[in-house]
Amino acid sequence: MQILTIKAAREKLMELQKKMAAYNHAMGLIYYDGATTAPKDTAANRGVTLSVLSEEVYRLGTSKDTVDLLEFLDSFKDKLPPKEQRMVFLLLKNIRDMQKIPMDEYVAYQELLVKADDVWHRAKEASDFEMFRPLLEQIFETNIRFAGYLAPDKKPYDYWLNEYEDGLNMQICDEFFAKLRSRIVPLLKKISEKPQVDDNIRYGNFPADKQQELSFYLMKTMGLDLGHVGLSTTEHPFTTSLGSHFDERITTHYQEDDFVSSMYSVIHEGGHALYDTGSADDLAYTVLDGGVSMGIHESQSRFYENLIGRSRKFCEFIFPKLAELFPEQMKGRSAEELYRAVNKAEPSLIRTEADEVTYSLHVMVRYEIEKRVMAKELQVKDLPHEWNRLYKEYLGVDVPDDKRGVLQDSHWSGGAIGYFPSYALGSAYGAQFLAKMKESVDVDKCLETGDFGPLNAWNRLHIWQHGCLYKPGELLEQVLGAPFDPEYYIKYLEDKCKDIYGLT
Repeated sequence: MQILTIKAAREKLMELQKKMAAYNHAMGLIYYDGATTAPKDTAANRGVTLSVLSEEVYRLGTSKDTVDLLEFLDSFKDKLPPKEQRMVFLLLKNIRDMQKIPMDEYVAYQELLVKADDVWHRAKEASDFEMFRPLLEQIFETNIRFAGYLAPDKKPYDYWLNEYEDGLNMQICDEFFAKLRSRIVPLLKKISEKPQVDDNIRYGNFPADKQQELSFYLMKTMGLDLGHVGLSTTEHPFTTSLGSHFDERITTHYQEDDFVSSMYSVIHEGGHALYDTGSADDLAYTVLDGGVSMGIHESQSRFYENLIGRSRKFCEFIFPKLAELFPEQMKGRSAEELYRAVNKAEPSLIRTEADEVTYSLHVMVRYEIEKRVMAKELQVKDLPHEWNRLYKEYLGVDVPDDKRGVLQDSHWSGGAIGYFPSYALGSAYGAQFLAKMKESVDVDKCLETGDFGPLNAWNRLHIWQHGCLYKPGELLEQVLGAPFDPEYYIKYLEDKCKDIYGLT
């Protein structure tokens, strides 16, 4: 490719990213359809289409024209605006990574993930790990092999941890989780010695249509633009951007005997959607659009779900709406009962339903399992046994079946190995963000009135608008003016438990 001017190259850079965004839009729509409304026997059809599109994406990303364009721009990076410098850096990194993976293996892996997602849904429904095991073995093997191509000097799991959270590795995770465990386990012991919280307010008969009405009310209250953010249902709730931050989709699932499950699912996924849609508009259709890392992304989802959504002030705000939608179920109940119920700390089976105190222990189980499988110290066939053993050791609960055990999460079926630690990191990031936000925003007043505007404005200014412009560590230091410190999160948990359980 002959590039005559930097101006022309910059224009081609934007054209390239727009084309990549279009492919991602198409592939994202196919995935979203498969996870929500597609007939159950259509996975093979989607697999054929995705394999063709994946091959096109690979060719586009690794073509000589693309490489020449980016290397030309990289050679004149000092003449580019900071955003375009970052675009070139990320695109070159992605291309150099893709070039290290044979195209036939890359395409085959995309086909494998489509099949795995379909089989995982079936296996979970049947509570049959053996149905899913052969595909999961291939997924882990592929991730180990790809890590060898991409970073032969690193341990495979360190490579994938870093991909989800730039700068993360097993040593950092081990230290982080050890600190959490040293304080959470004694905290749980103190709680177990106290009378348990009555959480009956959350259980009963809550029709799905009324829960859906609550979902849209929550989305509007949070400040989500329903003209650009859609809601659907699926087995495992998730959020995805389609093409750009102008089209965001969140999902939930309704349990008619427990309204709390969907309520906090919507708030959690809504936090993800706020982050994505909050990207500056000039980042749309570029690699800078959307969240910079899974840890920062989870800091936003869990900020809204827990730090805001499970606060006493928010419970007081939302209770009248619950009473309006579920008058019989809420009769004689109170906002204080709701607050205590949604903050009940009790070991349980399901990560997505876990309380804040025990949540990180769920993540630790997955981290320990992934670390050992990626190091070939644990075989996939032994995962159910090891999962059940760790749940007994960490949480003191017996796992009755695969559906509520090793098959409960969708992440492995999508190849997301190394993702789970970001949930715990995100929770800790969020607590420190809240402390910083309170220096300039009257958070309690916002929650009393249901006015999320000032909260969102702070997050947009400091976090959302930047998209992927900064590395996670750079963003944290820029927002906080200090290094990340998990002590904020631990103290937040301890203070809340003192309030609810009267701990000393």
